[in-house]
Amino acid sequence: MQLGLGTAALGRPQYINVRTENCDNSNLAEFRKQSFNVLEKAYNLGIRYFDTAPGYGLAEELVLEWVQTKNDNTIEIATKWGYTYTANFDANATVHEVKEHSLSKLNEQWDFSKQLLPYLKVYQIHSATLETGVLENVEVLEQLAFLKKEHNLKIGLTTTGTNQVEIIKKALNVLVDGEPVFDLFQVTYNFLDQSLIEISGKLVSQNKSIVIKEALANGRVFKNESYTHYAKMYTTLENLAKKHNIGVDAISLKYCEQTIPGSIVLSGASSIDQLKQNLEMNSFTLSADEIETLNSLKVSPDAYWTERKQLEWN
Repeated sequence: MQLGLGTAALGRPQYINVRTENCDNSNLAEFRKQSFNVLEKAYNLGIRYFDTAPGYGLAEELVLEWVQTKNDNTIEIATKWGYTYTANFDANATVHEVKEHSLSKLNEQWDFSKQLLPYLKVYQIHSATLETGVLENVEVLEQLAFLKKEHNLKIGLTTTGTNQVEIIKKALNVLVDGEPVFDLFQVTYNFLDQSLIEISGKLVSQNKSIVIKEALANGRVFKNESYTHYAKMYTTLENLAKKHNIGVDAISLKYCEQTIPGSIVLSGASSIDQLKQNLEMNSFTLSADEIETLNSLKVSPDAYWTERKQLEWN
């Protein structure tokens, strides 16, 4: 099972995305119940890797509540620190989340996240950047190395933006007491932004784990009249979906799995239907020619991230 479940869309009704349907945010209790059901269904369908964060609204406490109903040591939970959710489930909030990569934020968020032990296997810096200086913050790095040793965790980071590869290269050289700190990299990757390919071989050769996020390019892989410049992509995906008798989402997820072998690809499903459609990725294989065709859809990281910045919280 190469598919993991990302919980951003389960923890907060608003997310940066191209939505194909309206989301009713009025009843939080109902929203919470549905999200809990998606976690349970994912587990019943064989998913064992669950990725969450305090920056995802209710998600981390929801995952905690859910995992406490389980007794299964094959479950792996990954969480993060560095973002605080501030929107309070208001679609019109000016600021939805605040980033802070300080030692005090790490300690504060770890204090809650540690309740996920022993299922907690991966602890990540949420969206590491050069700007926050987190990869040079000796106090933070020493604390992460301590948590790694103390709780037998993989320490990871997530990347976002045009300089993902640069961040990963820098992180690979981060040592505490002569030992590498980072074991796992959660990276945005899809056939539009293929920059991960540049460094994936190096990560594999150093025995690092790779987790792929945003495989559906925040919904941009789905046909949308606002994105006429993707006409070729839409046609390609429609033809492949028809040929393999599955959805465009499964094509996109399968592409990631096949081009970054051994990685965990995250589903961002917010409903059981979406989850089932995502899992169709396990029902077929893309040919070398089909992979080549999808490779040809690549855009520059600058174009990809400029467009992503314009997506709205909805």
